Amino acid sequence: MKIRKAVIPAAGLGTRVLPATKVMPKEMLPIVDKPAIQYIVEEAVAAGITDVLIVTGRGKGLIEDHFDNAYELEDVLRRKGREDVADEVAAIAHMANVHFVRQHKPLGLGHAVLAARSFVGEEPFAVLYGDDVIVSRESVTGQLCRRFEEYGKGVVGVKEVPREEVGKYCTLAVSPLKEGEFAVSDMIEKPTEEQILSCWSILGRCVLPARIFEVLAHQAPGRGGEIQLTDAMAVLAREEGMIAVDFEGKRYDMGNKLGVLQAQIEVGLTHPEVGQGLRAYLKELAKTL
Repeated sequence: MKIRKAVIPAAGLGTRVLPATKVMPKEMLPIVDKPAIQYIVEEAVAAGITDVLIVTGRGKGLIEDHFDNAYELEDVLRRKGREDVADEVAAIAHMANVHFVRQHKPLGLGHAVLAARSFVGEEPFAVLYGDDVIVSRESVTGQLCRRFEEYGKGVVGVKEVPREEVGKYCTLAVSPLKEGEFAVSDMIEKPTEEQILSCWSILGRCVLPARIFEVLAHQAPGRGGEIQLTDAMAVLAREEGMIAVDFEGKRYDMGNKLGVLQAQIEVGLTHPEVGQGLRAYLKELAKTL
């Protein structure tokens, strides 16, 4: 079944990148000349997604403004003869049907996804975590959608992480299917050392059947007293199995100060306007380190 809808949970407070996020949502932190959330929406669109729901919270109005028309700005740009920039700004509001809903209380990622139930209906859908920008040749969401269409099961995007870091993410019980693809039979959110099933962890992307909402609706709070999406996916993994895909792409954690800097530098190096100058600057800077 073709995946048409995507959900982007973006209600977190961004406490790890304060004070920058005191007023500005972390999803609006720039990577060169675009905010992080735009990269995420563009990834969904590149996968063939036509309808995107961004789950926001208090103080996230800038995200809605970014995906709205900016008539005054476009008019000023066109009167100054900057048609190319005006067209680029105008296109942001039309790249997909972007909708918004608020998560009124910070009750966890699973709770945020559950807020999308009426938007999604009975269709399978993609979830793109609002903290994670992934740069790749082929949309990572597209990579997962293809596997969902092939297997007819929920799909998670994974990477193998150092054992000492597994506790920051989740751990999956996996068995190989073919290169870069695994069957998943269980998973645990933020495991202790004794609970680690493998060093494969979900990093920011999944495609899920609508059944996940029924599981979430009855899900007890997990780690941190929150409704954890991983706990609900673990139910699917145990009862009907899921698929893990070692996706092609570089992930940047935009809820982490170092991740933000890495994204700005590495994406900047490939940017057509500033890449050459940035590379020359970094080479000179490296001589002083």
